[in-house]
Amino acid sequence: MAEESVGQHNNEIVRLEDAYKIYQMGTQEVRALAGVTLSFKKGSFWAIMGPSGSGKSTMMNILGCLDRLTSGRYYLEGRDVSSLDDDSLSEFRLKYLGFVFQSFNLIPQLTVQRNIELPLYYLGWDATRSAQRAEELAHEVGLGDRVGHRPTELSGGEMQRVAIARALANDPQIIFADEPTGNLDSATGEQILELLKKLNRQGKTIIIVTHESFIAKHAQNMLHMIDGVIDRIEESPDEAN
Repeated sequence: MAEESVGQHNNEIVRLEDAYKIYQMGTQEVRALAGVTLSFKKGSFWAIMGPSGSGKSTMMNILGCLDRLTSGRYYLEGRDVSSLDDDSLSEFRLKYLGFVFQSFNLIPQLTVQRNIELPLYYLGWDATRSAQRAEELAHEVGLGDRVGHRPTELSGGEMQRVAIARALANDPQIIFADEPTGNLDSATGEQILELLKKLNRQGKTIIIVTHESFIAKHAQNMLHMIDGVIDRIEESPDEAN
């Protein structure tokens, strides 16, 4: 099948075909993904759920080009990224994907502005253009007056907003969020989820990993995993998206 027809079929942005990820743990073979086939459409909002060991984190690492399949195919925007070498995979990730993590992963020595600019530095943007983009994004996530502060001077919610702004710096096709509200109180977590929903309404594809059903209900679709396979897929009852 041609790459273009795979990626563009039904407006797909990602597609896994018979995907396996196998780890060798001593003499034991662990199938973190065991023959998964699925696709997500552009502009959709998905929550990947499941208990510890279900394969949900492995799924995000594969979809986010942070890890490779043992066998099977992964098409992203019509391109077979499972065949890319490490350098090409890293470049593809930098240009097209954004990541938000539970622990924020900000650099404490850098200001809000510099943290947001970081992906642009690796993309080769000049300082003036990078600074302008960082300021725009800081305002977009509600931190326009905090660009000169460092992470230690921010609340947890503000740090996660910085992380989201940084994830948006390269104007990614997909934003991956791994337990994005895990270190936040419930009210602040709701604000972060509303921000992700706003980005989804603007056309971004959002994929979050969570074990909390009340968080997953903010997504349009919930993918439940167990033992490395898809248990079920359901539409969220929350139609506020």
